[in-house]
Amino acid sequence: MAVRTVLQQADLERALTRIAHEILEANRGADDLILLGIPTRGVALAERLARTVSRIAGTDVPAGALDVTMYRDDLGRNPVRATHPTEVPGDVVDGRVVVLVDDVLYSGRTIRAAFDALADLGRARAVRLAVLVDRGHREFPIRADYVGKNLPSSTRERINVRLVETDGEDAVTIEGGDA
Repeated sequence: MAVRTVLQQADLERALTRIAHEILEANRGADDLILLGIPTRGVALAERLARTVSRIAGTDVPAGALDVTMYRDDLGRNPVRATHPTEVPGDVVDGRVVVLVDDVLYSGRTIRAAFDALADLGRARAVRLAVLVDRGHREFPIRADYVGKNLPSSTRERINVRLVETDGEDAVTIEGGDA
């Protein structure tokens, strides 16, 4: 099976730096921002983005985790899923601008579940979506506000995001398909 590397460490860093600048520009600064990563790799990406946004803005921007496991619509088909703790810095989303962070946007089902999970935590002033890779194939009308790389792909291909925090290296690869 062919594996093709489409992003390496330097590419990931550039993409995250660009996204950080875009978040700050759209929000007109870092006021009331909170970044919530969707486990597993979304959490590491949210932490990296928060560090970069904080450095650029000169103020602390918190990052946390939003577990969507129990909000998924495929629990009946895939009931064995590990849950992760939801960690919201300050325990408050009310009135804040929440940027949901995930590694790959595909069907939109995970993000739909994230909206439900977030609504149970409170009422955010606004919700934005940042993803490292948008591969298309949406099943829900969901679009990312901030995208590191648009990567049109076949449904037969698999996009693999590897991060130092979870996998020991930074890379995005595509495997399978007609290659």
